[in-house]
Amino acid sequence: MTFTAIIPARYASTRFPGKPLAVLGGKTVIQRVYEQVSNVLNEVYVATDDERIFSCVESFGGKAVMTRKDHQSGTDRIQEAVEKTGTQADVIINVQGDEPFIQPSQIQTLMQLFDDLSTQIGTLGKPFESMEAVDNPNSPKIVTDNRGFALYFSRSIIPYIRGKERKDWFGEYPFLKHLGVYAYRREVLAEVTKLPQSPLEKAESLEQLRWLQNGYRIRVGLTDVETVGIDTPEDLQRAEVLLNQIG
Repeated sequence: MTFTAIIPARYASTRFPGKPLAVLGGKTVIQRVYEQVSNVLNEVYVATDDERIFSCVESFGGKAVMTRKDHQSGTDRIQEAVEKTGTQADVIINVQGDEPFIQPSQIQTLMQLFDDLSTQIGTLGKPFESMEAVDNPNSPKIVTDNRGFALYFSRSIIPYIRGKERKDWFGEYPFLKHLGVYAYRREVLAEVTKLPQSPLEKAESLEQLRWLQNGYRIRVGLTDVETVGIDTPEDLQRAEVLLNQIG
């Protein structure tokens, strides 16, 4: 089984333009993501639509691929990068370009999901630590079957705990948070990027529901490691504090 990681990185961002080039602990965010992934995989590319990001990646010795600016999602950008690089890897791993604290253990967990031939797409879930966190619509929830395949993703709290006060729900069910890192069998990636948006995807604004609604199977690996994404300048400040704490 062979793996290639592709990191989509756009310059344009409504909340934080240019965030891949923001400096965190003396290195750009995109360099930190690239180095974390390279601790596990030899074949890593950044897929970008911006010459500044492309040049930055090349300057620290990384590999980058220029892609179109009109992609609707990072998944589409990754598929173009797969075509341009000509990689023949069995599995393509998608690590977001704003996740500088992605851990090798999380990538390894993703990779292990594909030991099962029935896994078409892999992703990660982490147990929630409080009911307040479960209640946050910006933290999608997952429910899985007994084999670890996703049944549904939602911004709402799932499942509903009947007969209990909402404040008491947390101890009644192991609510699972979705972490937005994915892996796809190469042929499956090519297929899902041709699918039109689905009604569930539009309703929840969660791309993975398009795949579920079209019958693809998403295996969920479990991790105890929290990812720290950077969506705003304030997130960058918090990440700087975390980096100093890690040492």
